[in-house]
Amino acid sequence: MEEAGKGEVLERNTKSRLDSHPGSTASFFTDDLILDILSRLPARSVHRFKCVSVTWRDIIADSANRKKLPQTLAGFLYTTTVGWNRHHFATVSGSAAPFDTSLPCLQPNKYKDMAQVDACNGLLLYLCSSKSVVNPWAWAEDDFRFVVCNPATGRWVELPPQPQAPIYRYRYNCMAGLAFDPAVSSHFHVFCFEETTVKTYMTGVNIYSSRTGAWSRRDGGIAEKVALFFYNKGIFVDGMLYVIGNLKGTSNEYVLLGMDMEGKVQKTIPMPYGRRFGTIGSSQGCLLYAVASVDDNNKILDSEIELWCLKDFDSKELVLKHTANIDELMSMTGEKYRVVGIHPDCDTIFLVSYGGDTLVAYDIRHQKVGRILNLEKNNAQRFLPYVPLFSESLADADRQ
Repeated sequence: MEEAGKGEVLERNTKSRLDSHPGSTASFFTDDLILDILSRLPARSVHRFKCVSVTWRDIIADSANRKKLPQTLAGFLYTTTVGWNRHHFATVSGSAAPFDTSLPCLQPNKYKDMAQVDACNGLLLYLCSSKSVVNPWAWAEDDFRFVVCNPATGRWVELPPQPQAPIYRYRYNCMAGLAFDPAVSSHFHVFCFEETTVKTYMTGVNIYSSRTGAWSRRDGGIAEKVALFFYNKGIFVDGMLYVIGNLKGTSNEYVLLGMDMEGKVQKTIPMPYGRRFGTIGSSQGCLLYAVASVDDNNKILDSEIELWCLKDFDSKELVLKHTANIDELMSMTGEKYRVVGIHPDCDTIFLVSYGGDTLVAYDIRHQKVGRILNLEKNNAQRFLPYVPLFSESLADADRQ
């Protein structure tokens, strides 16, 4: 049984025991036993159990217990650009600990500049340089290094240089992704995809495994000729990394690639509306895709958003889960929005205004506007969700 399924069963059993002895059962458990039960549940269930009793609420809220309990979304890392990259953090949880975007855990003055690349289940992936400006089109240069860190514990590791690729005159790294599931293993993988301006589609991928402490390479033949979107992000679900690309050929349709940890593509899934680009994310164990609706004449409806779902590991097509109308939000603010994130524990999406200065939480199931946050101006972009991970274990951290 998958971890999410175990959590749901445990939550139902716990609820049934409480219901069978109303007002008294909760008092029979010791604090240590309550903490042990809660540590085995999904973050969404833990927050619901704050309502069981004052004792349970205090146990969950106690900062000393935070390391043992699953955490929910704290906020989003994002970047603004005014001559150089500036890093910011937008808090979406009132109980979240402050996040220092300067990452003081890294060695002082070791890196001149850092680019936010990806985030996955509490770990962050950065591209660090000894130069003053990071140039993503030149990631293969010797003075650029990937760094994986856990801000909640201050542990981090610098990855070794990537293996040499075949000599292409115009080779560049189009994107990178982080794959990590603490419920399965303390080890992580980093994927670095390559394209060339000559072939204009994916030509290879370098994969770093913290278990081996080394990179491996898969050249060509990854899938059909697919061009990945530059600076796109991957989503890791059920042991597979999913990325969006453009299928080269007569249709040029957008597809979702599901890749295993060996770099082999297991799924090539057509995206809704062919050449409409949306946002992928994961929530409650499912991979989701959010995109603006279209009318019968294929005209984009800015006020309607569709949420599509890849239900399970064996699924090879996306199915429509929700359709939301954000007319109320647009009339309140006078702005248009695009989806930049999906909450990992509930049916909430996050939208940013086209001006890039407002982040909005929207409950897509109940069609309600939630929290509205003001962002730093200057074209906020590259939103990465952050869920704190208080586990001391970070595989390979002794390399720091």
